[in-house]
This record gives sequence, C-alpha cells and structure tokens, in this order.
Amino acid sequence: MSVALGILLLALLGSPLFVIVGAATAIAFVQYTDVVHGFSDLAWVIDPFEGLTGKDQFLAIPLFVGAGAIMTEGGMARRLVEFTRALLGWLPGGLGMAAVVACMAFAAISGSSPVTLIAVGSIMYPALVERGYPENFSLGLVMTAGSLGCLMVPSLILMIYALAVGSTRAAVDAGDMFVAAYIPATALAVVLCGYSFVVGLRHGQRETFSWAQVGRTLREGVWALALPLIVFFGIQQGFFAPFKAGAVAFVYALVVTTVIHRELSLTKVFTVLANAGRLMGMLILIIALTFGLNKLFALVQVEEVIAGWVEPLGPVTFMLLVNVLLIVLGALMDSVSATLVFAPILAPIALSKGIDPIHFGIVFVVNMEIGYLAPPVATNLFVAAAMFKKPFGQVSRAILPGLGLTVAALLLFMFVPTCSKGLLNAQRDVPVWESFPWDGTRHSAGGEQGPAVDLGQLSDQATQEASDEAGAGSGSGSGSGSGSGEQGDEYYFKPELDPTVPGSGDGSGSGSGEGSGDGSGDGSGDGSGEEAGGDALDGVQL
Repeated sequence: MSVALGILLLALLGSPLFVIVGAATAIAFVQYTDVVHGFSDLAWVIDPFEGLTGKDQFLAIPLFVGAGAIMTEGGMARRLVEFTRALLGWLPGGLGMAAVVACMAFAAISGSSPVTLIAVGSIMYPALVERGYPENFSLGLVMTAGSLGCLMVPSLILMIYALAVGSTRAAVDAGDMFVAAYIPATALAVVLCGYSFVVGLRHGQRETFSWAQVGRTLREGVWALALPLIVFFGIQQGFFAPFKAGAVAFVYALVVTTVIHRELSLTKVFTVLANAGRLMGMLILIIALTFGLNKLFALVQVEEVIAGWVEPLGPVTFMLLVNVLLIVLGALMDSVSATLVFAPILAPIALSKGIDPIHFGIVFVVNMEIGYLAPPVATNLFVAAAMFKKPFGQVSRAILPGLGLTVAALLLFMFVPTCSKGLLNAQRDVPVWESFPWDGTRHSAGGEQGPAVDLGQLSDQATQEASDEAGAGSGSGSGSGSGSGEQGDEYYFKPELDPTVPGSGDGSGSGSGEGSGDGSGDGSGDGSGEEAGGDALDGVQL
C-alpha cells in the first residue's frame, strides 16, 4: 500500500519517471526485504547498474541514438520521402505505400517510432490529404507505419529487450534480435501497403511516373538508404557486433550529414548531440533504477510466483494470455519501462513453456509496438494529435484499422516462429522452419542435429553466457557435465556453442554444475576448450 501511495503522490507532483521508479523501488526494498537496515543499504537499488556498463548492448544504445538524431536533423526524411513517392506514387494507393516504405526506411535510421512519425508523417499526411485520400485513413496510416520503428534496426526497444533479459536464462543477443526482426517488420509493411492499395482503388490521385525523377531522388537518398543495409549485413555476416555497428552508424551519419550533404554545421551537430544526450541521460537513469526493481523481484521471487500461476497452462494458452497482458501494459505504460520491468520475468517462464527466446522477444516487441497505438498512453496518438492539431478522439478512431491489422499480424508471428527465426536459421545453415511450441532441438553451426533439450526441467539456477571462442563441454541425461575456461560474452543458445555438441581445444581447468539435463536417459559428459564456457554453463546442462 505504501508503495502505491508513494507512486501516486510522486505522479501527482509531476515527478519524472526515473524518480517515480527509483522511489518506488527503494520503498519496496525497505518494506518487502530484510536487506536494507540503513540509508547506505539503499545502494541495492542501483548496484545492478554496475554490471551493465561493460555490456555491448548497453554501450550500443547511445551510439545508435546519436546516429539517429544526426540523420534526423540532416534532412534524411525529406530525401527518403521524395524517393519513395517517385518510385511508388503512380500505383493505386501508391502515395500511401510511399509513406509506409519511407517510415520503414527512416525508422531504420532513427530507431524510434515517435521520431519517425514526426519526421515522415509531417510530410506525408498533408500530401495524402491533398491527393484526395480520406483524412482518417491518412492519419491512421502514418501513425501505424511510424510504429515500425520498434522492429527496424537500430530499434531502441530491441536493444533494451536484449539488455533486460541478459542476466536471465532466456538471454538473447542484440544482433540476433536485429536480424530476427526484419521479416516481421517487412511483413507488417506489406500488410499496410496492401491496405493502402485497397483504399487507393477508390480514393486518391496517382502521381506521374518518371525514370528521371526516380534516378534523381535515388542519387539524393542513396546515403540514407545505405545505412540500414550496412548495419544489417554487417551484423548478419559477422563483420561487427551490435556495439561496433552503433559506432559505424554514428561515424557514417556524421560524415554524410556534415561532409557529403553539408546540411549540418559542427555547431548544429553539437546542439543535436546535446539534445540526444539529455534523452540518453534520462533513459540511462530509468534503465539503472529498473534493474534495481528487477533485483527486488528476484529477492521476493516474483518469477516463481507467476510461474506457479501459469503452471497449468499450455504454451498456446500461455502465449495468448501473455499477449493480452502485454497489450494492456503497453497501453498503460511507456514501452521502455514495460520492457525493462516485465521482460526479465516473462521470458524465462516462456522458455520453460517451450517458447524459443528470440521468438518470444520479437512477439514481446510487437506488443510494445501495439502499445504505441493503443489508448490511453498511445505515444504515437498523442504525437499525431499535437502535430496535426486533431482531437484525440478522432486520432483514436483513425488508428483502429491499422491497429486491427497489426494485431492480426501479431497472431501470425505468435504461432509461426519461422517469421522471427527464419533468417537466423538460414544464416546458420539449419532448417528454416520452426515448430510451435519449440521442441528443444539444437543444431551445430554446420546444421547437425543434437539431442533435444528437456524444456520442462531447465535449471532455475542456470546462467546463460558462454564464450564465442571455442567449443563447450557436452553432457546428456540427468547427470553432470564439466567444461573449462573463462565465462565469455555470448549466449547459451548460440548453435555453434550447443552443449550437446562436443567441444575440444588446448585449454585446461574445469568447471562443474548440476542441472536437469538435456536429453534422455542417464549420462554424463565432459569437454575442454580454450576459453570454453565451463563457468558459463554451470547448472544449465542444455
């Protein structure tokens, strides 16, 4: 009760979100745990932040935010809109398709849904209305297309999700999340383009097609179009990790806007980065304090309580229930806070239900995208109402068709994991099709199938990180296994690090752990490798 009263009082006083989260966490530590005996013990609230500072996902966030801010102020939105209008404007509903593609491309630069809506929507909404498209259709289309920023590299929510679950047994790699999000993002864009085509058959004027116009706008927009491709293929082909991709994107944005296009002076760049820095300062505080809240949840065993509630549910019922919960949370909370608080709780439970961690991550983020569109919080709706000077009731009605299409796409993504895992599986030379629920089958880097993981008996004490530099120990059944080496930086579900695939190397030493096993029958296994994941695999025995 005291926590709720504290939150209510701070909210009524207009306190910033990080103050509310920090105060609520501190009060809860005092009320529900016995670890706080004096003022200095409140360091428990921010202690988890220390472990984040060296993580690639955390370091990548400010770099991508800075790159997006520079590209946004550097005229990229205008160039993308001009190119997509020249390319698609002649089709039925072509101007609406151009708005969708421009939002998709710009979201890949900014990584933010509200920023995409402001930058592209401010240009495309007046153009759509001027060309005879219905006002509510035009409003709904740019708001829905703007939300694609949740799924486009370098999506802030994708990075924050990977950061939030990084210390759980359902940890995911940010680079894998980037690759996994491309098919869902493209599918949503195709659905919205189809919607625009149907409306365009009855409304709207077509634009005149000109190869010369396409060529001119392509030359002007090619630098903006190249950035998401560089980031995507750089990560997919292993040229750089997400952290280094952020650095590449930042330097690229700086060079393009100041040297090639010359739309930003150095003074303007410093102003843009100062504004982005204020955003990052607030975001870092929220992340730090929310991780303290997650530590509190671990101490009071919130995950175990929720797991007990959903124990009787099968994976299909569980996923339906979780999606309803996430849509409600997304409508009531901002997406960053909802992801930081609930992803570390729900992702491990989903894994125990046989739901692949990356697949669940994409479904989670699509739900956060819906949160940008669903009242009462509905960030994109408030942005649109303020920017276009429309009543909130009108923009709420205008979003309904786009919201319905997004929910329908969510159901497809939910029950067809191939939508999120297909590209990753193809990249790893393993079967593209993924079953639902996940059958626990693991694959080596070359596509060899190992024993299935016993998803029902995953150890609660498992840790998730394993080195990416050599093989790890192997084991099966309900015995024990050992490996050697230091804990590394990658995650247990990397197929090339599958514990069911024997590893070898020149290192020595040992690590041990007890777990439920990953195969059938009784057995034990051991292995060694140079910097293999001995410590990292203690207790996981996947």
